[in-house]
Amino acid sequence: MKIKDVAETLERFAPLPLQEGYDNAGLQVGLTAGDDLTGVLLCLDVTEAVLREAVARRCNLVVSHHPLLFRGLKRVGDATMVERCLRIAIREGIAVYSAHTNLDNAAGGVNWEMARRLDGERIRPLVPTAVQPDRGAAEGVCGSGALFELPEPLEAGAFLRKVKAAFSVERLCTNWHPEGAPERMVRRVALCGGAGDFLLGAALEAGADAFLTGEMHYHQYFGLEEDILIGVLGHYESEQYTVGLLRRILAEAHPGLRLEETTVNTNPIHYL
Repeated sequence: MKIKDVAETLERFAPLPLQEGYDNAGLQVGLTAGDDLTGVLLCLDVTEAVLREAVARRCNLVVSHHPLLFRGLKRVGDATMVERCLRIAIREGIAVYSAHTNLDNAAGGVNWEMARRLDGERIRPLVPTAVQPDRGAAEGVCGSGALFELPEPLEAGAFLRKVKAAFSVERLCTNWHPEGAPERMVRRVALCGGAGDFLLGAALEAGADAFLTGEMHYHQYFGLEEDILIGVLGHYESEQYTVGLLRRILAEAHPGLRLEETTVNTNPIHYL
């Protein structure tokens, strides 16, 4: 099996035209797309530790969610983590492939995975995209975010506890407080993994009772207490199940492929 076969499988599920205009999904590093695979290491972020792990576990392809190369480089030295990662990958003959906002926007993709963790029903994109691929393993309309219903309405506090349990987080940033908060039941939920606060307005327009995302600016919390329940998980925490999603996509298409999940926690944010 070749490295290019993995890329083709991922792009059938999440075609590159689905990515946002600012993004840089696809093959990041390597002239080795035609080389035989020795193994695939799956991760959320590409770091030096992840690449060293790929070497140690004899994987010559790293598949990540977040692109290693997001913005242009003017040099390749050792001044930044990205530069050092490039040098390691090239020196060790490791190809790097990233499925980012195309995987976010695909039907059955990252946002669908988040909704399923909350027992979501009737999942659909919050904002459908004009780009609807002719092919893809996942059925349904593609687009930004996800909108879905819970099986049963939940009181706000119970819903937030469900979110914390589903994503294994100890704390959430939220605009709801049990003391003095308006009574609220949650049934319709909008969400977006990662930095999804740009979809807050769309969540309001869709009549969502709650909006979940990984990051939100401070001032966006103000004035919405009676309109929508906000829950912010953390960027890494919201997308942590993407590695499992990548594994399922590739394992279903290539049952004999050796797939390894990184043991490196790449979350750069620590809570003390």
